[in-house]
Amino acid sequence: MFIVAYLLGSIPSGVLVAKQFNKDLHKEGSGNTGTTNTFRVLGVKSGLVVLAIDLLKGTVATLQPIVFQVHGINPLLIGLGAILGHTFSVFDHFRGGKAVATSAGMLLAYNPSYFLIACCLFIFFIYVSSMVSFSSVVSSPILVVISFFYHDLILSTVAIALTIFIIYRHRTNIQRILAGNENLVPFGIYYHMKNKS
Repeated sequence: MFIVAYLLGSIPSGVLVAKQFNKDLHKEGSGNTGTTNTFRVLGVKSGLVVLAIDLLKGTVATLQPIVFQVHGINPLLIGLGAILGHTFSVFDHFRGGKAVATSAGMLLAYNPSYFLIACCLFIFFIYVSSMVSFSSVVSSPILVVISFFYHDLILSTVAIALTIFIIYRHRTNIQRILAGNENLVPFGIYYHMKNKS
């Protein structure tokens, strides 16, 4: 199941969608093949398609132990395979996205209420900062704290591991945020404040 999860996660949705427009996400925008760069390079419709696929990859992978009624294996541990596949895709020379959408899909399958909290936090910080990277980096440690209230050791452990992983994958974004030149989404408080100034 872990191998299947990895292969599902490895499906390079952004790369495949970009090919329909004769585009190479590796060479445009941030050079990343995930959802955010797809929105940036190809537009909203293509971005939504990639977002849906990346979410689905995490959800389907994580549901395997439940669907096949395999007891004694926590679904989150299988879902991690999809995250690894998304980040280090065997179909894209072990390159990939930053695993935020696929991680969200994993949480949706495992704990829908926790997923909804994560979505609310993510949307709130995007609206405030106008930066997807900022929202990802700030939301993750807050979600670790929230996970403690579920009294689920594996959920908290995975949340901590994902936070470290997401922050590491966003290290160049953090440098740009600190330098004041990170890419902005065209909405939100910070975007409008910057335009006015």
